[in-house]
Amino acid sequence: MSNTSPLGDPVDPAPAVAPAANPMLGTWVSLVPVDPAGHASDLFAASHGSPERDGVWTYMAYGPFPDEAAMATWLTDCVASNDPRFFTVLDRRSGIPVGVVSYLNADTAMCHVELGHIWYGPSAQRTRVNTETIHLLLARAFDELGNRRVEWKCDALNERSRVAALRLGFSFEGVFRQHMIVKGRNRDTAWFSMLDREWPVRKANLERWLEAEPGSVSLRELNAGP
Repeated sequence: MSNTSPLGDPVDPAPAVAPAANPMLGTWVSLVPVDPAGHASDLFAASHGSPERDGVWTYMAYGPFPDEAAMATWLTDCVASNDPRFFTVLDRRSGIPVGVVSYLNADTAMCHVELGHIWYGPSAQRTRVNTETIHLLLARAFDELGNRRVEWKCDALNERSRVAALRLGFSFEGVFRQHMIVKGRNRDTAWFSMLDREWPVRKANLERWLEAEPGSVSLRELNAGP
């Protein structure tokens, strides 16, 4: 007797490639391997010393750090990690480190990877920095590494991160309730994703926004379209 149960579409079984430490170069930013000796001072200054800068760490599982040496120790641990795979974000105009990002939870057999540990100093927020950074990470994840799915997760209370995910073209999938305990507090986690079949349109939208005059194009409106 034939099986009439519904089945998923056939999938190429070829695995994805795990993220490596190769730099990624854009127009506005460069993503480079973490260098504790060269990056700790600027990253510490960008993310400590005022309520606004200290606020970078509100929804992170670590930080703020007591001093620059402690941040350098954390960055040294980042260098030793293959998953998460960390990068320092450099402002290409100044060459100054302005934040950190990573790939994590890479599952090469299932062809998906997550973007996370994303933070920038306030001076880089609401600029082209985050948009081009995510464009570079997505382009590598889909076009070079062969992933079918890229994930974005954040504390469900982190409204800024949730808005950013939708603006960048990720789709909201739901909330994992009581998913984690972070700094002694409950964390419900909001999940977002982007699929390989969605990437060509999202890529074109990101590139259109990055090439446009500031304020002339809304990326959120572009990605809200069909």
